[in-house]
Amino acid sequence: MDYINYLKGEHAAHTAMFNALEPLFAQISDVGIAMQNSIKAGGKILVMGNGGSAADSQHIAAEIVGRFKKERKGMPAIALTTDTSILTSVGNDYGYDFIFARQIEALCRAEDLVIGITTSGNSANVVKAMQAANTIGATTVGLTGGTGGKLTAICDHNLIMPSNITARIQEAHIFVGHCLCEILETD
Repeated sequence: MDYINYLKGEHAAHTAMFNALEPLFAQISDVGIAMQNSIKAGGKILVMGNGGSAADSQHIAAEIVGRFKKERKGMPAIALTTDTSILTSVGNDYGYDFIFARQIEALCRAEDLVIGITTSGNSANVVKAMQAANTIGATTVGLTGGTGGKLTAICDHNLIMPSNITARIQEAHIFVGHCLCEILETD
């Protein structure tokens, strides 16, 4: 295999994805402001996803609690992907589709902001969690790709990456996550 040309092709696809994000800048800004408003109201940021999106959830929550770029007081954020005892007990007792919804029921309040990360927008456990967050009255954000899937109909904000390629969507997700963290820190 010609790895040089392969890498050039991947780079071109990556660059094209990032160039296609510009129409989302106003929406990304709106979500960042909604995050600021949630924290100001005494709320927290709850983040979830599966697989690579679980890792991105943890990454984003860590940037919020610790710091992104500037020294500041820690802000409240929780990745719902990290407590194996909760994940396995809820998965065992209620089913995998409820591992996040049950945590939303227990931890989420109306002043919170909930981010569901799923490249397809159709992950059943994320969809159920967002429905639970809506019932509570929290602000909901879908971070997806492709058509945005089922989350487009149930989230207050939909940040849909303009690609159907999982790797490109995930690369854009962490860029958007970093943008949101920077906006959150600038207030």
